[in-house]
Amino acid sequence: MPDQSLPEDPNALRRELERYRLVVTELQGKIRELEGELNTARVMAEMPAIVVTRPELRRTLGRLINKIAMIVQAEKILILLYHAESRELIVLPPALGITEQQANQLAIDPDTDISGLVYRNAEPALYNDAINDPRVLSEVVSLLRIRNGICVPLAIKERDDEERVVHERVIGVMHACNKRYEQEFNEDDVRLLEMLADQAAAVISNAQLYIQLSEEKDRLEQTFASIRAGVIVVNGEHTIRLINQAACKALGLTPDGHEGEPMSEVISDQQVTQLLSDSLNSKSEMECEVNSEANQRTYKVETSLMAGTEGQIQNIVAIFSDITDIRRLERMKTSFVSTVSHELRTPLTSIKGFVATLLDDVENLYDGETRHEFYEIIDQECDRLTRLINDLLNVSRIESGRALDLHISTMDIRDIAEQVLNTQREYTVNTAHELINRIPQDFPAIEADPDKVAQMLDNLVGNAVKYSPEGGQVMISAQNESDDIRIDITDQGLGIPEQHRETIFERFQMIDDDSNRQGIKGTGIGLYLVRHLARAHGGEVWLAWSEEGKGSTFSVRLPKVASVE
Repeated sequence: MPDQSLPEDPNALRRELERYRLVVTELQGKIRELEGELNTARVMAEMPAIVVTRPELRRTLGRLINKIAMIVQAEKILILLYHAESRELIVLPPALGITEQQANQLAIDPDTDISGLVYRNAEPALYNDAINDPRVLSEVVSLLRIRNGICVPLAIKERDDEERVVHERVIGVMHACNKRYEQEFNEDDVRLLEMLADQAAAVISNAQLYIQLSEEKDRLEQTFASIRAGVIVVNGEHTIRLINQAACKALGLTPDGHEGEPMSEVISDQQVTQLLSDSLNSKSEMECEVNSEANQRTYKVETSLMAGTEGQIQNIVAIFSDITDIRRLERMKTSFVSTVSHELRTPLTSIKGFVATLLDDVENLYDGETRHEFYEIIDQECDRLTRLINDLLNVSRIESGRALDLHISTMDIRDIAEQVLNTQREYTVNTAHELINRIPQDFPAIEADPDKVAQMLDNLVGNAVKYSPEGGQVMISAQNESDDIRIDITDQGLGIPEQHRETIFERFQMIDDDSNRQGIKGTGIGLYLVRHLARAHGGEVWLAWSEEGKGSTFSVRLPKVASVE
């Protein structure tokens, strides 16, 4: 018996079959659409919430691009971001299906090409005939070998509580090019790519912001750690929030791990903790001077107040400034003034004494030879005063940044050395010193300022005599060194202690920390001046050898031909 539900008319049967076929086709399309959305959702779910480094961002985008290519069946996927500095859309690596060289060549003006159109309008664009589509630049088609493609905006979308978009900012575009198997892209592909582009834009934006803040934080931490001044930040609960390495060194602490600890348990210096507590409690800025037992340095500690967003004082910052050298210089200056006063008074007292003696000799009790001896002593003391005053004037010129006046001429270094030794012999008549000139008679002449060279040698020989209280040899020798000469001044005196060898050429430096030297007077500017005089000639001075109890050798190198005008 025939089925009564089937139409008896064959035409009606064909129409019914066609309807079923259309329904099936529609259902298959919906299935494919759902599968695409499912794959898209899976890709979006697999995207990490936070990307914290540039390599991690590159790896994440690489995985995302590969999956996008599978979903939309594209041979090429690339992301272009807008760079405000160059005002261009530039490829963000990695890209799929194009070489690094091609990516580096691709920089698109936002006012041109389909990329610029999508970027400006924030609307996707579909093109299935790239060669003939006027929106696509022929240079881009040729470079990337594009047949067809989709371009969608990369937009950062801000949503309200009801998930409605309230603000949208386009940061670039995403391209999917060359559908596989010679197929054409359709609107479903556009919709899927838009969803994936939104996710990519969020990842890129969040990653860039996080990386930027992270790198900025690292830079600030490196800067904070490298600041030469010590810095401590303490909050209202007297807990350490930040402390840098310089502060740890000043307080004798290990360099790490003190943040979050009570300052009273970390800082042992009671003067520092008292200053911080008083500053916090009184909410006022304070300062004090601290002598650190940890490194034997002197610090000026100043506190500053840190206000919160509402203007309330929440933290204080303590700055430790190392003023050891400043205090040392102040002490040396005080000692220098005292020493210079003594150095000036000594020859003046001698001069005044001999002049007074001569003036009182109205009956001519002193014969001519004795008077001549008195005049020679007065002349020597005047020379001594002149040298001291010239040294002070030259130091003043150096300190004010003015060049030393040089009067260059051809000079015989042996003659200058002999003059210096003869002057010093007048002060060593009653001592056990032996002053020797070992410079050969035929030693080559040089171009230099004779007075300044004599001043250098006089300072060095004077020091050699002064710091050889038991006497011994003081010898000047010289070496011919191609374009230069080297002058050596060697003594058999006390020697230079190792801890002072790096600082003896600094101004106001005096070695007086042992009993052998405490009775030796000086201004502390001699070697400082020698160094600047040598450098003014284009030369140098250095301590060539020293051994405590055996002596020292100072060397001066000068060019044979003057390099100064």
